[in-house]
Amino acid sequence: MKRGNRMNNISAGFTATILLLFVIFMHAQPVEAVRLKDISSFSGVRDNALVGYGLVVGLSGTGDGSNSAFTITSMMNMLEKMGVQVDRSSIKPKNVAAVMVTAKMPVSAKPGAPLDVTISSIGDSKSLFGGVLLLTPLKGIDGNVYALAQGALTVGGFSATGEAATASKNVVTVARIPNGATIERSVSFTFNKQRKITINLGMSDFGTIMQVVKRINTAIGGKYATAVDASTVDLAIPDNFRGNMVPLMASLENLEISPDVKAKVVVDEKTGTVVLGRNVRLTKVAIAHGNLQVIIAEGADVSQPGPFAPEGAQTVTTPETDLQVEEDNNRLMLVEGATLQELVDGLNAIGATPRDLISILRTMKVAGALHAELEVI
Repeated sequence: MKRGNRMNNISAGFTATILLLFVIFMHAQPVEAVRLKDISSFSGVRDNALVGYGLVVGLSGTGDGSNSAFTITSMMNMLEKMGVQVDRSSIKPKNVAAVMVTAKMPVSAKPGAPLDVTISSIGDSKSLFGGVLLLTPLKGIDGNVYALAQGALTVGGFSATGEAATASKNVVTVARIPNGATIERSVSFTFNKQRKITINLGMSDFGTIMQVVKRINTAIGGKYATAVDASTVDLAIPDNFRGNMVPLMASLENLEISPDVKAKVVVDEKTGTVVLGRNVRLTKVAIAHGNLQVIIAEGADVSQPGPFAPEGAQTVTTPETDLQVEEDNNRLMLVEGATLQELVDGLNAIGATPRDLISILRTMKVAGALHAELEVI
């Protein structure tokens, strides 16, 4: 009798928790607004990728090995340009590493401005720690040189190797040089001469794009913005901002938008992570989920002949198997018109694990009770 009362109390407590969560979500605040510049990009405001091939010197025996033929060839070419004649067989590149140098140059950058560069080993170098990048030209997609990079490397890790053990932290074959490049050529583009700009949203949603159009037209005071598709807005530059677009862009970037995205649930089975959207909804569904655990332990028992056993009797080993079956007896839970967050909180209240939640979500999607896109990564 006491056990029945206890089960009734647990059930009543669980029901009260669900009702409390439902009231909280009924009074939840709407989606908070975000700035337009945080969810979109503007035409004419972008970075240009630069890349170059160079050599890092000064390594303490952690450079490329003799199998990296391109490193030896690069060293020979460099020394020959400096008037030093060397024999290829005498070059030992263990203190030198061949690297690729990359950088991003803003479209508005002018000659003389500094850039951060990233250096990545392309040979079999073990570490770039303590190295110095020699003067390296950085080219754009058009083949022109836009910047020159050089300087001491900063490596965010370490690597130590002994006779019987190795210790390392982070990646030591990639390094950075803050302000390691200087721009020598600017991109031939004048931002203020544009007559139209394009705004690209980081999402595809018709409701959000129309919200952007209305907010822009209200802020400017005219029908200058039009929606091209679910993620693109064309904006004609008003006459009073032509030739002076910076004030216009400053006001557009800070417009507040409340994104309205499609309901979605993302599941990462490798880590058991579940990320769920705000707009996910459920129809009436009954859920019962239980785990079945089978434990098998193998052993052996030794059987020896008795004192009056016949002649020739031998000691034998007999196998023993210990089998245990454990099954959770979880209660059936009825969910009607609740949000997914309420379902998750309810399952957490009865001790469901993230793995259980993943299985439940998949089953609910097949049953047609989960109204959201379920993506498993």
